[in-house]
Amino acid sequence: MTPLLLIDDPMPGVVRLTLNRPEKKNALNNSLRGALFREFRRADASRETAVVIIRGAGDCFSAGYDLGEKREPSEREATVSEGWWSRLAITNWFEMWDLSAVFIAQIHGYCLAGASELAAACDLAYVSDDAQIGYPPVRRISPPATAWQPWLLGPRHGMEALLTGDAMSGTEAAAWGFANRSLPSAELEEEVLRVAGRVASVPLDLTAHNKRVARRMIDSTGVRDGLRWAADLQPLAFHSKSSKEYTRSLHSEGVAKGIDDLRK
Repeated sequence: MTPLLLIDDPMPGVVRLTLNRPEKKNALNNSLRGALFREFRRADASRETAVVIIRGAGDCFSAGYDLGEKREPSEREATVSEGWWSRLAITNWFEMWDLSAVFIAQIHGYCLAGASELAAACDLAYVSDDAQIGYPPVRRISPPATAWQPWLLGPRHGMEALLTGDAMSGTEAAAWGFANRSLPSAELEEEVLRVAGRVASVPLDLTAHNKRVARRMIDSTGVRDGLRWAADLQPLAFHSKSSKEYTRSLHSEGVAKGIDDLRK
């Protein structure tokens, strides 16, 4: 059986996780999400790992959550009341912020919907110039559970992203604040490894303190409160007429057509 997540150690102090569902555009199903967070926690508990790189196999980072799979509450979600998924997404994101390991997103091709949330949760992000990053579900389903757009892109670009669902290119992502840098596809991996090596060259205990200082400064802006408000609002959209009609169409017309509709 082909593993959903490939794991390697490209250099000392660095673990690399490769989403390995290329035939599904690395869609994030329950099993892949579970495998990711198990490795996140394992890496963080290690006395040797400073950096975790996340990338995708095949022609993209990830097209988002697997719409063909029913979402089930995980063992880390205490309640299954309405809105549990939105709260779980936020809990997972904040967990990545609070772990000592430094997370780096290496993005090429599509980085859409839930995949954009995963990338935004990383501490650093490097993208190919021709990447496509966005949250198309705003067109048919709901706003995001983790509304990174106004926070990372600023009020104007963030508003446009949430109102249209349009994707930005890698060069735009770097210019607008989503990514640290945008590079030609052929140079992306080399740059990510260079930065990972620089981070890993700092003693592990100091890296943990350095990340915590940056995160606490970011927290002082109120970003966690804002994201929790967004997560609480998302479930309301699921009750809208448009969202319910789209969900029914997934069952009657198929997931493939539903995904095509989101991209229009």
